Amino acid sequence: MATYKKRGYKPKNKEEERTLAEQGSTTAEVFSALDESASRSEQWVARNQNYILGVIGVIAVAVLGYLGYNQFVQEPRNASAANEMLYPNQYFNQALESTAEKDSLFLLALNGAEGKYGYLDIIEEYSGTPSANIATYAAGMAYKELKQYDKAIEYLEQVNPDEEITASLALGGIGDSFFQLGQAADALGYYEKAFAEDDNTLTTPLYLHKAGIAALELGQKEKALKYFQRIKDDYPDANEARNIDAFIGMAQTQ
Repeated sequence: MATYKKRGYKPKNKEEERTLAEQGSTTAEVFSALDESASRSEQWVARNQNYILGVIGVIAVAVLGYLGYNQFVQEPRNASAANEMLYPNQYFNQALESTAEKDSLFLLALNGAEGKYGYLDIIEEYSGTPSANIATYAAGMAYKELKQYDKAIEYLEQVNPDEEITASLALGGIGDSFFQLGQAADALGYYEKAFAEDDNTLTTPLYLHKAGIAALELGQKEKALKYFQRIKDDYPDANEARNIDAFIGMAQTQ
């Protein structure tokens, strides 16, 4: 065990003098090693200064670039895309309310006119933005209304399900398109995905009902009965529940 010695302390004999000398030598060696290690570290830093600064610079540029991209590129791009959506949305909504000019209005919504973008332009020019995703959904629905079911399926399958209700409507739109193409089995699969996507009082009873009809078309009466009965039990206030007993009766017949 080391003993603390006061400053100015003189050894009492030769043996103690030798011991103190050895301790001093050891201490000096430790400090010398530390100094040598520190010196080597400083030399490494000095030799690699450019590399270190380069790495730090790359990280800083990457962070600033990301922030700058979002602020000065992506956000203005999103805003521009949202602004372009106003024109096709106007015609899409008019088409939904119209009868005589329905098809021409949907085509205007899809293709644009008078230098204004349609949904197809927005999908191409603003890929990756929320507006492009909505335009993809709207284009699919427009093609479905135009009875171009293959194109409807093509676009609706590309919709990114950012919101559950939009995902349900897209899946249901694919189901509708397959049903119109005479592919009831495919339609049933998409209707089932649609009502499973989100449990709500709007889309769930709607696609349960359509799934039940598709199941009847395929002769799957037990499955149809299950879906119709669920509407009656869980969604009695839904529009689809008004005549549900008649559909339940059809599913129960042998």
